[in-house]
Amino acid sequence: MSDVLPPLDVSLHLDAATEARLRAYLDRLLETNRSFNLTAITDPAEAWSKHVLDSLTIAPDLAALPAGGAVADVGSGGGLPAIPLAIVTPQHTFTLVETTAKKARFLAETAEALGLGNVHVVTERSEDFGQGAGRERFDAVTSRAVSRLPVLLELTLPLLRVGGVSIAIKGEQAELEVAEAQNALRVLHGSVEAVRRTDTGVIVRVRKDRATPAKYPRRAGEPKRAPL
Repeated sequence: MSDVLPPLDVSLHLDAATEARLRAYLDRLLETNRSFNLTAITDPAEAWSKHVLDSLTIAPDLAALPAGGAVADVGSGGGLPAIPLAIVTPQHTFTLVETTAKKARFLAETAEALGLGNVHVVTERSEDFGQGAGRERFDAVTSRAVSRLPVLLELTLPLLRVGGVSIAIKGEQAELEVAEAQNALRVLHGSVEAVRRTDTGVIVRVRKDRATPAKYPRRAGEPKRAPL
C-alpha cells in the first residue's frame, strides 16, 4: 500500500463556459432532487463544494489517460463524479452505469441537455455489466460513495483492461478500507497505487495488474452479501 499523500491542489482554472456548464448541471441536480432523492445536500453553495469540486479531485488522475480514454462510472446515481468529469475532460468518453431506471433517465436527459456527446448511460447492475458488454473495456473506472473497497473492487476491476485504474473517492476510513481489501486485491489481481488526501476526501487509486478471473464479478448482490 502507498503512503497517504498530502492534499492535492486541483487548480483546474475553469474557464467561464466550463464553470457555467457545471453550474447548469448542479441546478438540474438540485431541481430534480425536489421530485425524487438524488442528494441529501440541498444548499447550492454546499453542493458546489461537496459534490462538484469533490468530483473534480479525480480530474488529475484522468489527465494521465491518453486522449479518447474510455471511462466507466459505477453507481452513478445523480451523476457524481462522472458528469462534472465529463464536462472538464471532454477528450474522454464516459459510460455511466446506474441500476435505477429513474436515475438513469435523469442522467441521460441531463447529458443531452448539457450537450455532453461523450456521455453514454447504461441501465444495468454493475455485476451484470462486468460479466457482459462492459468486461475489460475501460481504461479507468470512477466511483464515489458506492461501497466499501472490498465490494467496490469486485464491481470495478472486471470492467478494466489490464493496466487500467480504478479511482474511488473515499472518506476518512479509506486506509481501513484498503486494509480490509487485501484479499480482494489478491483475488482480483489489483494493487493499490496511491492513496491521496484532498480538501474534500481521500482518493484511492488501484491498478489492474492481470486479467480478472472469469468468475468475478459474482451474481448481482453477492459481492455485497459476501465480500471477498
